[in-house]
Amino acid sequence: MYAIIASGGKQYRVEVGTKVRVELLEVEAGKSVDLETVLTVREGKTTAGKGKVTAKVVEHGKGEKIDIFKYKPKKNYRRRQGHRQPFTLIEVTGIA
Repeated sequence: MYAIIASGGKQYRVEVGTKVRVELLEVEAGKSVDLETVLTVREGKTTAGKGKVTAKVVEHGKGEKIDIFKYKPKKNYRRRQGHRQPFTLIEVTGIA
C-alpha cells in the first residue's frame, strides 16, 4: 500500500515506515502531523483524492549548501551567494 502526497509544491510517493525530506513544516520534532493533501492511495485499487496520511516529525535541518555565482565577462561584475534550504524529515506512520 502506498500513497502520493503533496507538500511544499512537490509530490512524494510514500509507504508506511518510509522517511521523507519535505519542505519546512511548522511542527515540533517528535510530534505527529496529518498530511491532508493526498493525491492517490493505492491498495489493490486506486483511490484518487481521498485518504489521510499521518507522519511523525523526526527532525528539522538544513540541506547541502548551494553556491550561486553570477558574472558578466569583461565587465568586472561578480556576485557570489550561498543558500541552504531548510527541511523537515518525516516518517510515515499510517495511511488511511
